[in-house]
Amino acid sequence: MDRDAYLEGAIRDVLSGDDATLDDRIGHAALLFAVSGARAEADRLITHWHALTERPVTALVPGAVQARAWAMLFEAQGTRPDWAAALTPLDLDAEERAHDTYLARRVSDLDGLLGGSPLGEAVSHLGPSRPDRLREAVTQGDVEAWAEIASRQGRPDVAVLAASRRLAPRLVAGADPLGLGDWPGLCAGSLVAALYERYPPDTGSWREMVAGILRLRGGGTAPPAASARNIDAAEARLGLRLPADYREFLRTCDGLPADVVFPRLLGTAELRAEGGVVVIADPASVLLTAAGDRWRTVEIDPALGTTVHPTFRALLERHLLLLAQSV
Repeated sequence: MDRDAYLEGAIRDVLSGDDATLDDRIGHAALLFAVSGARAEADRLITHWHALTERPVTALVPGAVQARAWAMLFEAQGTRPDWAAALTPLDLDAEERAHDTYLARRVSDLDGLLGGSPLGEAVSHLGPSRPDRLREAVTQGDVEAWAEIASRQGRPDVAVLAASRRLAPRLVAGADPLGLGDWPGLCAGSLVAALYERYPPDTGSWREMVAGILRLRGGGTAPPAASARNIDAAEARLGLRLPADYREFLRTCDGLPADVVFPRLLGTAELRAEGGVVVIADPASVLLTAAGDRWRTVEIDPALGTTVHPTFRALLERHLLLLAQSV
């Protein structure tokens, strides 16, 4: 599997595909992660997809083999994530027999004719048939042979592997048949970011946004709101009029505690101006700069470099988005 091509295609589908294409891509990626021993990344991706699209998780499980694959993985893991509560419980003994039958079926040269309709299924049996090497490898429990074939596919058929009750425990134990290593984490993060670009969340009022930031940080409280008198006094001391959206923030909370990757935002009494630039954080990595009558918010990160946000609110919206993606 060409990882770069897979990720590029997945991001494209998430950003611009129709709902069915998006759901198909997210469903395949999540199962790919789970089969590779990255269940946490699979759960993270599905949880964000569900929260943003509000579509039922059954949309990610379009067929019997996919449903069987998840059920076998859950059994091997011994737990079911919260999102899986909406999936219909399966009789795993019956599913095991059904999968053995599925694996034994020979592939017809007419498979796929008429789009998988009942008539197409009937017609497919009229054509010449041959063994399916991928299914044969699963039948024999030969994960390495399966991986050798699947690695040449643009979208490996991971469902047929995970749906094998004999092999699911090996996958859960971290067999990682395709040798993806840490790549699922990178891929999941990129797809979650693309989901948030497609479905930008409504951050609500300033009070709602600050509450959301603190909730995603895991708790904490914000300072009380600054009074109009305190804001006016700060502007008089600085010798300038602060941006309107930043004033609204101060009227919601007079500063904000630091996070692991975000500096402490200063209160009105601590603001200082240096050469027309207002320092609003400690350390001084967030600045307000004016170009004519327009303000910009500059964020300086030693690792990522400098980012210029069009408004102060855009900075906090970005912080909220990154927190949401990391959950």
